[in-house]
Amino acid sequence: MTVSEPPLENTSRTNKKAGRPVRSEAATGVLYGVGAYGLWGLLPIYFILLAPANSIEIVANRVLWSAIFCALIITVSRGWGKIAAALKNKRIMGTLSVAGVLILINWLTYVYAVTSGSAVQASLGYFINPLVSVLLGVLVLKEKLRPMQWLAVGVGFAAVVVLTFSYGKLPWIALLLAFSFGTYGFVKNRVGGRVDAVTSLSIETAVLAPFAIAAMVILTLVGQATLTGMGPGHFWLMASSGIITAVPLLFFGASASRLSMTGIGLLQFMTPLVQFVIAITILGEPMSTERWIGFAIVWIALAILITDMLISYRRTVRLR
Repeated sequence: MTVSEPPLENTSRTNKKAGRPVRSEAATGVLYGVGAYGLWGLLPIYFILLAPANSIEIVANRVLWSAIFCALIITVSRGWGKIAAALKNKRIMGTLSVAGVLILINWLTYVYAVTSGSAVQASLGYFINPLVSVLLGVLVLKEKLRPMQWLAVGVGFAAVVVLTFSYGKLPWIALLLAFSFGTYGFVKNRVGGRVDAVTSLSIETAVLAPFAIAAMVILTLVGQATLTGMGPGHFWLMASSGIITAVPLLFFGASASRLSMTGIGLLQFMTPLVQFVIAITILGEPMSTERWIGFAIVWIALAILITDMLISYRRTVRLR
């Protein structure tokens, strides 16, 4: 004899005791996504608060404290079995080690950009990242692009030309950020669903931890370390980098499990937009007419890419 379950509408759509509807999974996913991308967008302010620490010290602390915080999360969630399983798989370990190097390059470049007055160019890197991801699909996976995707890539290339003229040199910070993060996403995609976000970040930071410790020791020996020499406030700001790194990642994981790839793709533009606004308002970075034109062309390319994304999504839904 079995006990019948209550109707679906009573368990997932309404809460009679509370007298109000329960938030849908999609709405919850959007909230988590806004939390993740919003926190990532606010990172420039956090890194500015860490002055006078240089970019190497900031990233070294971020790696080390992230590894420690992830270890705490794994201990609480009893996830050491997942770590052990990943360690036994040479392909997973090799892939995550490469991912760790790529994210290290990305973090160093981004922190250097923010602390050296190039936060606008850093935001540009994340604006063009989706275009780089599309390009990597063609070059590496031999994917065939739709006409609108080719158009978006072409317009994006034109934007880089305009911005190169504006800056008087190739915007290497933006390109390095876009390609390092785009390649990082591509490498992580090779792992697929075999490793969750916390396990992945734990292994990546653990691989980098010895180098982070070495960097901190060298900075201390040459008198450039600030971790313990600027008071408790500065120490705890540096130590909180582990939380600031892991929490948005957890939010992103919760969002990705509730939203479609199209929904996640649309939300990702929130991060560079927030970074851009912070750069030109709070940080006071200049924007010449040529740079405004270059950014406008980038946004046109993204609008084309988003339109193609929505058309493809609707077509897929109809076919299903």
